[in-house]
Amino acid sequence: MVFPTDVPVVDTMIGFPHEGWDQYAFIRRQTKDRESRESFDFPAEYMFKGVPKDLPTDNPVEFTVQEMDRFGISHGLIGVGDETSREALRRHPDRFVAASNVDPNTGMDGIRQLVREHQEFGVRAVGCFPSGTFPQVPINDKKMYPFYAKCVELDIPVFICAGVPGPRLKFAAQHVELIDEVMYDFPDLVMVTRHGCEPWVDLAVKLMLKWPNLYYSTSAFAPRYYPQAIVDYANTRGAHKILYAGYFPMGLTLDRIFGELPGVGFKDDVWPQFLAGNARRLLKLDPL
Repeated sequence: MVFPTDVPVVDTMIGFPHEGWDQYAFIRRQTKDRESRESFDFPAEYMFKGVPKDLPTDNPVEFTVQEMDRFGISHGLIGVGDETSREALRRHPDRFVAASNVDPNTGMDGIRQLVREHQEFGVRAVGCFPSGTFPQVPINDKKMYPFYAKCVELDIPVFICAGVPGPRLKFAAQHVELIDEVMYDFPDLVMVTRHGCEPWVDLAVKLMLKWPNLYYSTSAFAPRYYPQAIVDYANTRGAHKILYAGYFPMGLTLDRIFGELPGVGFKDDVWPQFLAGNARRLLKLDPL
């Protein structure tokens, strides 16, 4: 169970340092507790130690590339909704993979935007944060169905947050049981869960056993806290189902993530799939 140092890693959740914290305004507009609205810079700050707050912002793209190089990350999956990310895709098309972040409340306007971004940026995935939409849209809500259908048509996966969210938002929209209906109705849809699926990790494993196109990524979790059920599943029947995702620079540093990864008990044959192979397959990157 030796952590490999020769696998070019694909990080399915990475970003860039920002000046200030305005990128989280969409979360604050629906939080109600005083700490979230007035004290926290990062909406899930109470859950994380050492949130990276003092990163350089004068050249965020090159700073992230340097961090990727330090830790052997060959590709990072990023959104296309801000100018920094679009600049990264222009400067480093060989390092960054484009994803559209969708809000199902936007209806057909959102579908048209997804198509435009797919055409302009070569989008290879869609991201959605159900509890973060306003109003909230559950994973199995029919507002989501046109977006799932478009993902199937474009042959791209959807990465969707599942489980209790870190920000102090209602969790019902992200209950893992809602995934079952979606996978039943869209057997060709490739879905990757984000942010842990807790406290329903056992259910997530059961659903991955049931549905061939359902996957799990490790975003927003320091490796020492990866759920044991996920490690066990990867080591038995699910080596092809678990994808590495970090959370830099939102809540975790790459120093912490890669400092803790060697302590995860993955079997030797699981590591290459977890770190790169599974993501390369789903995002249609060249195989190793």
